Amino acid sequence: MENKRVIMAVVLSLAVLVGWNFLFPAKPPVPKTDTAAPTQTQPQTPSEPQAVAPKAEPIATFAPTPGKKVVVQTPLYTAEFNASGGVLSRFSLKNFRQTIANDSPLVDLVNAKSQVKAPLGLILNGSPTWQNVEWGIEGGDLRLGPADTGSLTFVGRMGDLTVRRVMTFSGAGYLIDEKLSLQNGGGAPLSNRLSMTVAVDRLSAEGDSYNPTQAAFYDTSGLELFSSEKKLAEGVADEKPVQWGSIMSNYFLVGVIPEAENLRGKAKVEDGVFRVAVDKEGIDIPAGGRADMSISYYLGPKDPKFLAEAPHHLAAAIDYGWFDFIAKPLLKLLHFFYDYVGNYGVAIILLTVLIKAIFWPLSHKSYKSMEQMKKLQPLLTQLREKYKDDRQKMNEEMMQLYKTYKVNPAGGCLPMIVQIPVFFGLYQALLHSIELRHASFIRYLPFTDMIWLADLSAKDPFYITPLIMGATMFLQQKMTPAPGDPTQAKIMLFMPVIFTFMFLNFPSGLVVYWLVNNVISIAQQYWMLNKKS
Repeated sequence: MENKRVIMAVVLSLAVLVGWNFLFPAKPPVPKTDTAAPTQTQPQTPSEPQAVAPKAEPIATFAPTPGKKVVVQTPLYTAEFNASGGVLSRFSLKNFRQTIANDSPLVDLVNAKSQVKAPLGLILNGSPTWQNVEWGIEGGDLRLGPADTGSLTFVGRMGDLTVRRVMTFSGAGYLIDEKLSLQNGGGAPLSNRLSMTVAVDRLSAEGDSYNPTQAAFYDTSGLELFSSEKKLAEGVADEKPVQWGSIMSNYFLVGVIPEAENLRGKAKVEDGVFRVAVDKEGIDIPAGGRADMSISYYLGPKDPKFLAEAPHHLAAAIDYGWFDFIAKPLLKLLHFFYDYVGNYGVAIILLTVLIKAIFWPLSHKSYKSMEQMKKLQPLLTQLREKYKDDRQKMNEEMMQLYKTYKVNPAGGCLPMIVQIPVFFGLYQALLHSIELRHASFIRYLPFTDMIWLADLSAKDPFYITPLIMGATMFLQQKMTPAPGDPTQAKIMLFMPVIFTFMFLNFPSGLVVYWLVNNVISIAQQYWMLNKKS
């Protein structure tokens, strides 16, 4: 096989892999037959077939009562609770704004649209605990410093059952810890089914294939993602026992993490609001007895530092895919450079230079192999013409020619194959790095007042960097020895167009990496050509 054919296969493979992320950004969920909503959980034994599961039904809308509102202030967020059921009515993040404008509103994970679905609400035996229940509250507004903790207690009565929710807040993180107690004041034992829910408005722009809002569960096989809004509108369920459930985007997460076994996770989109419930069945309480459970909630950025503090592997919500082992050290290097230069765009450039330096020997070997192949092109052309009607014989003669001149036809592309995982590792690292959200590189287009690369997690608004990147790819193609087959040569020259199209909507941070990578490669090729001459 000729060198250029192998290179073309590698480039096409790279295009397919990148295009797959462009067209299909998340793993589609396995079709579920249980479409029960997270709000009306029905008891189900293992012997019941999934096909007879009830249709998903929306829960009753939460009507805010004129009762007391309690506010919790920390250095990281402002949370507002309704005394009726301990339901959230606001949760704004102090360090994150909706847009890059300095006066942009703060990101509010519980807005007017999502609060009607009762975020952090409990559903007991199919009944919302925040409705038609007498509730009281112990404690008032909290203002916590970085090292402080504080608690609120919500108490409600449902017939013979008393529900007591003690929520503890920390000024140093986004985790809310709850101690839940269910007290049976009646003369008969009770068997309860509990649904712990979270709800949030869309966390990213509708139709954003690079940053979708999706439901996620962590079960016995790892992270399970549900991105199809069509399926979520019908209701989906994780078929395996889960440890936590959440709604998340690339940058934010709202999740519930119960401390219990045999939990089931369900999710649904209702009225444009994403909802997740984690269900626990068989909570038996004897007459006069009590059942206790610990629950944690996380509402905040997908920052590894804060997620690591949460129980049950919540940090697994940041998924770098197959090349996780590459993405993580690259991200640490990126942060290392940022600590020195204070600009993530410059840090990406420095990281690119470092990566190219590491792969310099491989690239040198690749270019050298290409030059050797270039010298063989006249002989290869003669063989093609001589054996054009006998492809098997032509291949045999070509392989003998490579052996005679000690040329490896794959030598030019093997170094490229080694670098592909690095590209995808960095792609995933940049795509899921909360630090790059609204991180500026070159805020204004030079000599203008037009906002340009002010957000490395967003595309280039003027498509300048992807177009330059495409031009550098074209220049690389012209500097590379052309394949003997004219058809192959035309296909290779068309590849920059394909890549430019794919990169138009890529996060600008990734385009900067690929552009700088191309520029350094061109300089390297130019240096080698001049050295030989």
